[in-house]
Amino acid sequence: MAKIRLTKNELKKQKDSLKMYRRYLPTLMLKKQQLQGEIRLTDIRLKELYDELEFLDESFKAWIGVFGETGIFTQDILKITSLRTGQGNIAGVAIPIFEGADFEVFSYDLIQTPLWLDKAVEGMKKALLLELEAEIVEEQKKRLDKELRTTTQRVNLFEKVKIPETRGNIKKIQVYLGDQQTASVVRGKIAKSATAR
Repeated sequence: MAKIRLTKNELKKQKDSLKMYRRYLPTLMLKKQQLQGEIRLTDIRLKELYDELEFLDESFKAWIGVFGETGIFTQDILKITSLRTGQGNIAGVAIPIFEGADFEVFSYDLIQTPLWLDKAVEGMKKALLLELEAEIVEEQKKRLDKELRTTTQRVNLFEKVKIPETRGNIKKIQVYLGDQQTASVVRGKIAKSATAR
């Protein structure tokens, strides 16, 4: 703790600091609550995405064996050409927002390939979209968690350190100034009584 001066100017400075801490603390607490709420929403969204992916995966299992047919399905049939994201702002935190993705489906002979290939390509697109969105939501959560840690540290600093420390400084200065004023009055009375004799 830095040594404080026991003066009226320092008393004013400490009172101004206390006033500032008290003014900013509710804002920080509100930001903390907002971040906690947004993190809960991202957790809910992630669960929805992973549940949907699991459901899609289960539906694929029913007919996944046909992918083993030789020469019909290759990894080169579907390619992500671009990922579209935007920027959002939650409580002062810049977050990415998933807007979609573009795919390129390489041409294949419609007569030579089985009918299920179209369904497989659409299913793969949907699964990739879900995975990409989950990655973006994970990044949102990561950024919100980081900001929540910082905000919580600031709230704790104000509540547990700065406000009590400043109150203590004010009390110490007021006691000292009160003692000085009392001593000054006593010295004045002593001087007055000495001159009255």
